[in-house]
Amino acid sequence: MIPDRMSGVVLIGHGGPEMLQWRDDLPVPAPQPGEALIRVHAAGMNNTDINTRLGWYSDDVTGATNEGDSTGGDDGGWSGALKFPLIQGGDLCGEVVAVGSAADTGLIGRRVTAPLCLPRPSVADPVGLTVIGSEMDGAFAQYCCLEVRDLFDVTESPLSDIEIGAIPCAYGTAEALLDRAQVAERKRVLITGASGGVGLAAVELAALRGAHVIGMTSPAKAAAVRAAGARETVDRDAGMGAETVDCVVDVVGGPGCARLIEALKRGGHYAVAGAIAGPIVEIDLRKVYLKDLTLAGSTYQPPAVFEKLARLINEGRLKPLVSRSYPLSDIHAAQAEFMAKTYPGKLVLIPPGKEVRDG
Repeated sequence: MIPDRMSGVVLIGHGGPEMLQWRDDLPVPAPQPGEALIRVHAAGMNNTDINTRLGWYSDDVTGATNEGDSTGGDDGGWSGALKFPLIQGGDLCGEVVAVGSAADTGLIGRRVTAPLCLPRPSVADPVGLTVIGSEMDGAFAQYCCLEVRDLFDVTESPLSDIEIGAIPCAYGTAEALLDRAQVAERKRVLITGASGGVGLAAVELAALRGAHVIGMTSPAKAAAVRAAGARETVDRDAGMGAETVDCVVDVVGGPGCARLIEALKRGGHYAVAGAIAGPIVEIDLRKVYLKDLTLAGSTYQPPAVFEKLARLINEGRLKPLVSRSYPLSDIHAAQAEFMAKTYPGKLVLIPPGKEVRDG
């Protein structure tokens, strides 16, 4: 039986961890026509959860996400101003427990997941999207509602709920980045932040493409990056030689960006989908045009990106590294450890009363 109330975490405004409040009296959302009600089994944590809480996407913010003055203004969401209170959490694995009218009742009881960035292209905006946990309530609660068209059935996957709950943001972002950077077999690709969620996913997915992967990381996490498929690792403070790689996948940004441009061969490709080290960078544009480089931002994910990932999930070909899981009620401690970058891979939150399946 579906209850009327649920437990979860609400974001009441931009700021520090105190803006995340635990509630036991949240209304369970009712699925509207074409929607499904999902009982959340696992919800991964991501940099975007921190960025959204801080309002870091605001143009007012110029520093890294771990700087004390990084809280932005009212326009701090992915698409501008957010509506509070907001339930964050863009990663999820869960079970469909009810559907609205005009939705397939055969989905009830199925294990599902969904991309973080839901594609909503139009003629006016061909890269239009909406983001779970930003423009709409997400998975940091016992239940959430999503449109059926955005769900992917992963019932048959051998992966656990926790593993699947770690995939959507990291692997969706990584796969789209690899497309934008034109990573392919035998190409040399440099991946920054290679021990983090997106970085480690990019290492694994690039290796599946047959690329020669070079992971930029700290020495303490180099083993985890190599285990994911990197052939080489380089210290994040050491940089690379000039014109040594075909592609760069960057999720860090900050002062090291100029060295990444330097490392690209003539005709190379650079793709970026993060700037945790700082969004304001300085590069030599002569290096860009004289070497005929292609620079690309990556947020929108075409439907084919997650369709590919869903196939890999169901085939058991992805191996996300989950270093720790926490009760959802421990979100403050979990985010503190996430920001400390103590662990490689992903950290996952578990709502109360849920027994996580082992696949």
